[in-house]
Amino acid sequence: MPEYVSLESFKKMVGQDNGTTEWITIDQDRINKFADVTEDWQWIHVDVEKAKDGPFGKTIGHGFLTLSLLSTFSYQAKYTPEGCKMSVNYGLNKVRFLSPVPVGSRVRSHMVISSLEEKGPNALLMTITHTVEIEGQDKPACIADALGLMYF
Repeated sequence: MPEYVSLESFKKMVGQDNGTTEWITIDQDRINKFADVTEDWQWIHVDVEKAKDGPFGKTIGHGFLTLSLLSTFSYQAKYTPEGCKMSVNYGLNKVRFLSPVPVGSRVRSHMVISSLEEKGPNALLMTITHTVEIEGQDKPACIADALGLMYF
């Protein structure tokens, strides 16, 4: 559950930590379901036998599967401004996939409030930089700037 802070205090949090999420396991069932939804059945994701002889020694999660988790990660933000009635996905800025996510791995996001921009009298555009970590690895899976438009 986030800590609700005044809008004035929230605006001063640019550059600050906004929490680290719980771990999510990337198992083969999740990978297969994502492949079915996106129709991306590349063998490195879904062919367990062939992937054993591939470059990673096992299947890996789709980069866009990792990216899609930003939605659920955002619900675990440490701080939320008081009076925010709703927030909508406004898109992404820079996105980089730095490491593959092997099947069976656990990932989580470390979030930083990168910027806040007034978008009218009752709206605020927030950029959160997500660093998606893979448990036990130094190099992250993904770094992405996610934009959320908050309405008050």
